[in-house]
Amino acid sequence: MKQSDSIVIIPTYNECENIEKIVRAVLGLEQSFHILVIDDGSPDGTADIVRRLMQDEFAGRLFLVERSGKLGLGTAYIAGFKWALERDYEYVFEMDADFSHDPKDLPRLYAACHDEGYDLSIGSRYVSGVNVVNWPMGRVLMSYFASKYVRIVTGLNIHDTTAGFKCYRRRVLETIDLDAVRFKGYAFQIEMKYTTYKCGGRIKEVPVVFVNRVEGTSKMSGGIFSEAVFGVMQLRLDGWFKKYPQIPHEADAQHA
Repeated sequence: MKQSDSIVIIPTYNECENIEKIVRAVLGLEQSFHILVIDDGSPDGTADIVRRLMQDEFAGRLFLVERSGKLGLGTAYIAGFKWALERDYEYVFEMDADFSHDPKDLPRLYAACHDEGYDLSIGSRYVSGVNVVNWPMGRVLMSYFASKYVRIVTGLNIHDTTAGFKCYRRRVLETIDLDAVRFKGYAFQIEMKYTTYKCGGRIKEVPVVFVNRVEGTSKMSGGIFSEAVFGVMQLRLDGWFKKYPQIPHEADAQHA
C-alpha cells in the first residue's frame, strides 16, 4: 500500500459515468494521494463501482462512505473532514467527480500548503481573469458576480469565493467547529473560506481552468445558488459578533 499524507474527498450522486475515470486519474498521479468517496445513495450504482475498485486494485488508497439519500454537499464534506481527522492525513482536499477540476492540479494545491505554508489553497477560476470552459455565458456571469458580491459584503479578499477545489491543512479543520457549519449547498464553500479567514488562516488562490462536465448531470440549482447569495449576509453578521478560535501557527513551527 502506498502511503500518503493527503486525502481527496469526492462527494458523489449518480456519477457512474465519471467515478472510475476520476479515481484512476487521481491515483495514477506520480504524487501519492488517497481518495475518500462520499456517496449519497446513488441509484445508478456509483458506490458499487467504487467498491469494485477498492477490492480489485486500490485497497488502502480508495475508501468509501455511503449515506442514505441526498443530504447536501456541505454535510458530505463535513463527514469527509471528520473521517480524515480520525486518521493521519495532513492535507485534505475537496474535489468534484466530473473532471471540472483537473486532477493534474492537485500537486499545485498541495505545494501551496506543504511547501509555501498556506493553510488553505483554492483552485481559483477568477484570480487570473475568467478561466471557465464550456459554461453558458449566463452561468459564468452569475458565478463571477456572485464572487464579487461575496467579496463586497464580507470583505473576504478572495476572487473565487464559491470555488469547490481546495486543499486544507489539517490544523484548519481541527480549529473550525465543524458541527457549527450551517450551510449545506454552495454557501458551504463560502462559509468555510470565510471561517478559515476569520480563524487567522493564510489563504492562497492557485489559478486553474474549470471545465464544465462532459458526462453526467449537473447538481446546480436555483435554490442552491439562492442559499449562497442570501447566506452571505448572515456570515457578515457572524463576523461582527462571533468570536472565532485561531489556528495555532506557532505550535506548528517545527513543520515549517
